[in-house]
Amino acid sequence: MRRRDAVFLLSRRLFSSETEKKPTPLYSFLKPSLFSLTRSQQEPPPKSKRDSNSSSSSPPRKSDLEASIQQSLFNGHTDQAWKSFRALANGGPSSFPDKPLINSMITHLSSTNDAHNLKRAYASVIFALEKNPSSLEFSTVKSLLDSVKTAAPALALVKSMLSHRFFMPFPMWGGAVLDLCRKNGSLSCFLGVFRQVCRISLVEKLDFMKPDLAACNAALHHCCREVGSIVEAEKVIESMSILGIKPDESTYGSLAYLYAFRGLHDKITDLEYLMDKLGVSNERPLFHNLICGFINCGDFDSIPDTVFRALKGGNGLDPETCIEIVRSFKPDGNQQKSVLAKLIMDSQKVEPSSVAVESSFGYCIVDACIHLGLPEKAHGILDELNARGADIGLGIYIPILKVYCRERRTAEASQLVSEISDQGLILDVETYDALIESSMSCQDFRSAFSLFRDMRRARIPELQSGYLTIMTGLTEHRRPELMAAFLDEAVGDLRIALGTHDWNSIVHAFCKAGRTEDARRTARRMAFLGFEPDEQTYLSMVNGYAASGKFFSVLMVWNEVKRRVYYSAARGDGHDDDKKEKRLKVVGNVLVDALLYGLVKGGFFEAVMEVVELSREMKMFVDKWRYKQAYMEAHGKKVKKLSRMRKRNPRKTQALIAFRNWAGLAL
Repeated sequence: MRRRDAVFLLSRRLFSSETEKKPTPLYSFLKPSLFSLTRSQQEPPPKSKRDSNSSSSSPPRKSDLEASIQQSLFNGHTDQAWKSFRALANGGPSSFPDKPLINSMITHLSSTNDAHNLKRAYASVIFALEKNPSSLEFSTVKSLLDSVKTAAPALALVKSMLSHRFFMPFPMWGGAVLDLCRKNGSLSCFLGVFRQVCRISLVEKLDFMKPDLAACNAALHHCCREVGSIVEAEKVIESMSILGIKPDESTYGSLAYLYAFRGLHDKITDLEYLMDKLGVSNERPLFHNLICGFINCGDFDSIPDTVFRALKGGNGLDPETCIEIVRSFKPDGNQQKSVLAKLIMDSQKVEPSSVAVESSFGYCIVDACIHLGLPEKAHGILDELNARGADIGLGIYIPILKVYCRERRTAEASQLVSEISDQGLILDVETYDALIESSMSCQDFRSAFSLFRDMRRARIPELQSGYLTIMTGLTEHRRPELMAAFLDEAVGDLRIALGTHDWNSIVHAFCKAGRTEDARRTARRMAFLGFEPDEQTYLSMVNGYAASGKFFSVLMVWNEVKRRVYYSAARGDGHDDDKKEKRLKVVGNVLVDALLYGLVKGGFFEAVMEVVELSREMKMFVDKWRYKQAYMEAHGKKVKKLSRMRKRNPRKTQALIAFRNWAGLAL
């Protein structure tokens, strides 16, 4: 089979999973069997015999076919354009499409985002490379390469370009092909193309064909990491030197991995010396690759020395390196914790004191444990460090606290905070608040209280946020008894701004739960500590007593309100407006409404009329219909006993009559 047939067979194999049983004819892409028209755009039926004879006697001229292609492309009729293009290309050397036309055709086919048309574009490029490479524009081939989604056809096309001496500048195709090879795991195939390009650039002295640094590093990475060949790696380095491509830290990192993996310590020393002479300041990739190389070959004894050299140089180790270190130590239990703890302690001796906490080796190791889903291992390392008397900074604890908070392991977080406090370390307010919020969200009230007490003992200047988080959570979860205990504990701390509203929330919660006696005791405790009850306090208690049917207690509340309204507000000199304002702080429309309803239900009509008189003085609107209904529900059947009541309790009878007159009830 001729070479042209082999090229096209390759293109068929790259784009199709099916295998042809029969050998593919020369330029089979020109034949209908491969690229037939779609069903929606079928070719017209065969002409009559007379028309056929006429057509065969006068084949379409080249100019007519080219005009047909241009018109079809302009109108977006891809299949018709392809039909004319196929006829033109099949007409022999004299009818080879003009350069602008063939480039337009390939560019259009590449841009349709259709696999069928992409095959046509690919086969057309191969055809042009075989027949007349100079007919192709670089931009045309680039458009095709940008449309290809897999590495195999892209590499085959590049090889065909090079074999036909179609030297397209490397920057126009190298990056796209390299990305495809990385995505498809085909760097081994890319290595062959890389070598060929290097050779062409040197032999032909074509600087624009020279591969860039990214391509060189990719080829070197494959030789060092995947092949593990020193010979192949040094060939890449030699090519870079001859081509004048300056290596970077990634280049040295790949070599470092290979030398560490092969145990070539002398070469590692030479490599570090070379980097120092060349002024390469970023040595993190070097140490990362060295440690990975030692880990993969099982040379764990070389890891500590490499870590110390990295820390002495001030470069530190990135999180990925620490993750590899934590993952590499296979022993389980205390042995593993001891090894890592000793490594951290030894690193503290060489690590510069100026290094930030988040950049310290100990922090990175603990954080790596967290990243690998091993918070218990991280906590165990800290315990080991404490047992050895190591100087542990607060920052090392933070990653563990964060994961406990995130996973709502609040009891463990609270215990760890206690350990931190015992060592004289102080967490910041934000960390405390986050831990308290996490505890409250999962109803771990004990841990939340413990954390708040730690905040108070640590003399944190800002406690208000944590206090509000706890109080809000207890309110939402309807735990008034815990609210009362917590508030009683917080009283007297000047860092917490307490007010009557804090006590009101507890009184309201107790009343809503039907625990009116607890609400009364809370109100007394509130007054004892110097917090005066306000309208909300009394309103919660009146509603609570009324809901429980304790109407006499409603009367007791009114008596207390009355004392404050008529005596406390009248103390001292002042204008009537000032007195009214003082009264409004104690009693308002809502409280008057609640008092009237409860007192009417309980039958305390003298008190009812006192409340009515107060409402008149304060010019409040009162809905009489509501209390008329309440009276009828509670006392409607007792109307006949009114005459008997007059003899026994004239005063009460007089108050009842006054209420009925006020409410508009007939006697």
